[in-house]
Amino acid sequence: MTDAAPVDDEPTIPTPTPATPTHAAAPAAVPGTADAPEAPPATLWDRMRDDPQYAPEHLALEAVRRLGPEAAEWAVRARAERSDATAEQLADQAVRRFVNRARLSGAVSGAAGLPGAVIDVGVLAWTQARMVLHIAAAYGIDPVHPDRATDLLVLQKVHKVAETARLALGVAAGRERAGALFGHGAQRPLGRVMLQLGVRLARMAGMRAAKRMFAKVVPGAAIILGTWANSSATKDLAERARALYRATRPGLPQPRQP
Repeated sequence: MTDAAPVDDEPTIPTPTPATPTHAAAPAAVPGTADAPEAPPATLWDRMRDDPQYAPEHLALEAVRRLGPEAAEWAVRARAERSDATAEQLADQAVRRFVNRARLSGAVSGAAGLPGAVIDVGVLAWTQARMVLHIAAAYGIDPVHPDRATDLLVLQKVHKVAETARLALGVAAGRERAGALFGHGAQRPLGRVMLQLGVRLARMAGMRAAKRMFAKVVPGAAIILGTWANSSATKDLAERARALYRATRPGLPQPRQP
């Protein structure tokens, strides 16, 4: 069973015509991995803006494509540098790294208003996906396998079970291909699209109440609330990811399916 997607009669909030997050969240390359951006790349922002209902699925697919290879390379390098390091120690390293990044992203994002709030939760969801893939690699789980996109959606509570996550990923992939071939139809008002996109990404990033996303609109509130909310949500996700991959890492019996 999936979480219900926002519907067309959701209330909108008055906002001036905002700039799209496509250009505000410019990707920055990670040293040693030229195509592993710190923030969702511009092409992904475009795809999520054009199809906000399936924004989490688009993000999960793109994360595995772009960030999975980086996680695999990191695990190989980390084991070469510390041959005695355990999977738990490598996972600890990954969690510390990305919880710190999540905390920082909640404190210093420069964009204001609704576009800034959408950027914040998009960057947070991307950072969390990166962390999950690094945790998988730490436990010897292939971070570039397509099943990792399913894991992301279940771990981030976008979907309750793997089967519905796979179905939604298939739909999103089909819509991605259709958009590449035929383009997209007429867009709804940008403010409405941004609100729907922000709510979907906020749920993916672990915001218990999507209205927290809009704290950025209130001067002074965003730094305190954003830092706490990002850190808390990312730590919770890390625990769920570690439990999953600790139980399924190579060499251990696979858990029985209910």
